[in-house]
Amino acid sequence: MTKVSLEGQVAVVTGAARGVGELLARKLSARGAKVALVGLEPDALKQVSDRLHGESGFWHADVTDHEAMAQVATEVKERFGKVDIVVANAGVANGGPFVESDPVAWRRVIEVNLIGSAVTARAFLPVLMESRGYLLQIASLAAITPAPMMTAYCASKSGVEAYAHSLRAEVGHKGVRVGVGYLSWTDTDMVRGADQDEVMRELRQRLPWPSNKTYPLGPAVDRIVAGIERRSSHVYAQWWLRGMQGVRGYLPGIIGAVGQREMRRFEPRLKGVSTGLVGAGGAADGQRQQGISP
Repeated sequence: MTKVSLEGQVAVVTGAARGVGELLARKLSARGAKVALVGLEPDALKQVSDRLHGESGFWHADVTDHEAMAQVATEVKERFGKVDIVVANAGVANGGPFVESDPVAWRRVIEVNLIGSAVTARAFLPVLMESRGYLLQIASLAAITPAPMMTAYCASKSGVEAYAHSLRAEVGHKGVRVGVGYLSWTDTDMVRGADQDEVMRELRQRLPWPSNKTYPLGPAVDRIVAGIERRSSHVYAQWWLRGMQGVRGYLPGIIGAVGQREMRRFEPRLKGVSTGLVGAGGAADGQRQQGISP
């Protein structure tokens, strides 16, 4: 597919305070894009914005808040005149056994990852239709394969994948392309936060290669940028994820069988597994819920 130059394009990135969102903003800016950063941590967003190469701005907003995101979309267009690219990247995660899970944290993963993505699209689709732009929904390996101890995250990422594929069919004739981005375990605060729990870390290490590795952030984001330049329907941050599509129909049965064995092995240690939101992004979201300024 032909590449689209990012020079002069206006890109919106949610969850832009750190990790994939931060580095993506930097790489888009380096290629000439004007970048609008959206997230819950205004101080961190300002620091990211100040380090970008070209014109940028930042907006403090919760992606699950429709009125706030609609206002962000209005202000971004007023500031830059248009919007060409929206990357729905904001996300949180938790882990642990479902029966003992924190119901508030479990629900919040669904709200941010699935509902927040839909709210983001609803706010920005009118301006993307004007520019015949591109919406990239960040999903995960968790959209392709189920995993025990990750019920909320897998449900949310499977949901955004299905939602984005459905949306592609709705808005394609209006000139808007929709893509889904897939990442395996990538070196971010979220993954490092999950690895702080000994059981979750050991369970991940017991996954089959290559899904048991943590991959560097830079190459993963380079692949996402290349997907944006091509307005790709599917973007794979690690090379092997494309091959997973061909076997995904077999994975629930395999995981169901193997997972039972692993859960039996780890059963005596499961009571101590943390079930709250993980990483610095999870902490920022927790502060939002408590009404504390980041």
